[in-house]
Amino acid sequence: MGQVFEELLRRFSEMSNETSGEHYTPRDVVRLLVSLLFAEHREDLRGQGLVRSIFDPCCGTGGMLTVGKEYFREQINPDVDIRLLGQELNAQTYAICKSDMLITGEDPDNIQLGSSLSDDKFQGQRFDYMITNPPFGVSWKSDEGTVKAESQTANGRFSAGTPRTSDGSLLFLQHMLSKIEARGSRIGIVFNGSPLFTGDAGSGESEIRRWIIANDWLECIIALPEKLFFNTSIATYIWILTNRKSAARQGKIQLINAVDFFGKMKKNLGDKNAFISENHVGQIVELYTNFEETEHVKIYPNDFFGYTKVTIERPLIDEETGEIARDKRGNPKPDTKRRDHERVPLTEDIDAYYQREVKPHVPDCWIDRKKDKVGYEINFNRYFYQYTPLRSLKEIADELLALERKSEGLLNEVLDYDYRDQSKEF
Repeated sequence: MGQVFEELLRRFSEMSNETSGEHYTPRDVVRLLVSLLFAEHREDLRGQGLVRSIFDPCCGTGGMLTVGKEYFREQINPDVDIRLLGQELNAQTYAICKSDMLITGEDPDNIQLGSSLSDDKFQGQRFDYMITNPPFGVSWKSDEGTVKAESQTANGRFSAGTPRTSDGSLLFLQHMLSKIEARGSRIGIVFNGSPLFTGDAGSGESEIRRWIIANDWLECIIALPEKLFFNTSIATYIWILTNRKSAARQGKIQLINAVDFFGKMKKNLGDKNAFISENHVGQIVELYTNFEETEHVKIYPNDFFGYTKVTIERPLIDEETGEIARDKRGNPKPDTKRRDHERVPLTEDIDAYYQREVKPHVPDCWIDRKKDKVGYEINFNRYFYQYTPLRSLKEIADELLALERKSEGLLNEVLDYDYRDQSKEF
């Protein structure tokens, strides 16, 4: 039922003005996400009598939940009792998901209707596994009152910070992190690029990333191929988070560039013209579990993604005297028009960086350390950038000369052509 409904949504998404990724995720992306989520700690999932829960706060028609259960039963342990739970805002997809649970023998009461952000139907509950594809770039203005109020509470779900109201993706991740089990939970979430780097130091987005990384919850980010989704062609990423990292992963974040791991579809389905085959899933999971640096994998310590934004001041020059303007204490007054900022990596000493990178170029400047702000961002593409040497001037000149000669030859043919002779073909 879910797949039929999703196909109808794909076909008529433009007509119904559905937002990118708001309702459904292609099954190949779901299989990859689920495979990554269950790739490690399998030894704890053997035996009889185990009960585990899978939760999706944006469950749509329940595709992620059902694929998660199928994978668990087929690949890990067929005897585990899997509880599927989810919440959905859209009444139509909620009804489809609830019906699907009834048909497959699940508890339909585990699927709830309402906004996960402002009306948490699973308040106080904890889950073993959480998976979701929240809406990309969708406003949370309608939930703002509740979210802002909870952000002011020390133990509230959103106390780490709130992003700009135009994109609530990181709010869903905070919501899921509030439901992690003390014994260990794992989270898989599909994002676009915005949560990686949007927001300067001190902003809500940066503070959320800082909170996640400081708690050592972020395990891995995988860059997916483009054009995997039916109604958007933007770049997408899978984030894997856990509060139970293996010893080798503690204090580190793994990045996997999987943009080339895809096959081309014979026929486009909306914007989707690429798919991740089972073979590609296996290759990506192998890169993840090997936890070794390759051309597709980078591993960095947590602090690598942090920086201190320092304020560089320049003196204000008195227009009448041409001298440096000073305050009552004799200190130079800063010229706000010439104020600049530097991002100093957390792995570097700020004073040493200043003396090496700034002071030699601007001798009259100083740092106002009272304005320091710590920020975090993950500039994924920069880490996998490969320099391509520029062509030599001789090679470029030879190519231009060849083009010039070819143009001259074509021009001569045109000039010599007898347009009155109908027997000739140009």
